[in-house]
Amino acid sequence: MDNSIMDVIAHETNGLSYKSYKYSFDGIDVPSFDYNDHKEITWKKYGETKPSTEYENMKPFADKIFREKPLFTYFLDGSRRIYKVDDIAYKNQVYPIIAGQIGISCCMRKDERMKPFDFKRRLAIVLPAIANQKDWDKNNNFFNNLKKKVNENNKKLQSNHIEFTDILPYSTRKDEIEKLENKGIAVVQSLMIDSEIEMVSKMVAEHKINLNNYLLKDGSLEYKVDKLKNARDKRRFAGYFSYVVGVSKSFNPENCKDKNGKSNSNIIANLPLYHRTPVNMYTSERLEGMTYAIWYIRIRAGKYTTNAFDGILKVEKILSTDEEIKNGLDTEEVNLITANIINERNPVCYGSDAR
Repeated sequence: MDNSIMDVIAHETNGLSYKSYKYSFDGIDVPSFDYNDHKEITWKKYGETKPSTEYENMKPFADKIFREKPLFTYFLDGSRRIYKVDDIAYKNQVYPIIAGQIGISCCMRKDERMKPFDFKRRLAIVLPAIANQKDWDKNNNFFNNLKKKVNENNKKLQSNHIEFTDILPYSTRKDEIEKLENKGIAVVQSLMIDSEIEMVSKMVAEHKINLNNYLLKDGSLEYKVDKLKNARDKRRFAGYFSYVVGVSKSFNPENCKDKNGKSNSNIIANLPLYHRTPVNMYTSERLEGMTYAIWYIRIRAGKYTTNAFDGILKVEKILSTDEEIKNGLDTEEVNLITANIINERNPVCYGSDAR
């Protein structure tokens, strides 16, 4: 980050910039606010209408529908980079300043080819809330005005056609035990989540996502959303994801427990190629009251992987109707989703990749 940006921030907020060492949080040990499942999932209830107690071989069905129109038309992924860019002092206390780069991209399949559909980029600076010393400003007008001044007073930004889209606060309440850096990271992560949800809701409003055109999202659908205040908001949110499937390559199998609280990760590790587990129902702790159908698929043979869980995907779908929440996801839909994911698989990774 250009020093002049920090000069503007320090001047406008009456703070003292230390011009501290800058570094990226990527590649170092930081808390994960990501989508990987770090919550314990207890398999207490089946999450499909015709549950099986055994693995289901999906290859015959996948072969049967191979020439049919694929279920997935849209493919969504998000990424973010987070940096510690400076320290700033207010009232004799030093606070970190965090910057974030966020990209949300969606591709679509058209005429058997992948084409760009939509892309959103956000560049954010995250400051301690105490930087706004006007207690009456509850609508972040201060930070919006500060963003405008940062963008207007830096010729390097203007010459490179770069503009910060967000300057946001993180909480500095002393009764919270979370490290200040972690609070800043969480704000960037929340901005990425909001951007993904905004893109999905827009696609739903435009009738892009529907029964015949599903969206496949890289990563979990277990969002942490603070803006959903009541059951109606949650139901509307779930409705946005009626035809969205989340797929995770990275997950913690030790978080899977049976109804007696014992680990059943061996059920996942022992999956034969192209088989799926039974679907289980899971109620989110991150988003209270949201119910998910979760199952696992092996898409790569164990002899080509480096550990027992490589080549296995965790699949999630939000249950959006009362009938689904009561009886689980229709098994025919589960099989259709699974077979299409098998047909989407790639035998090798693109580019230079150890896998």
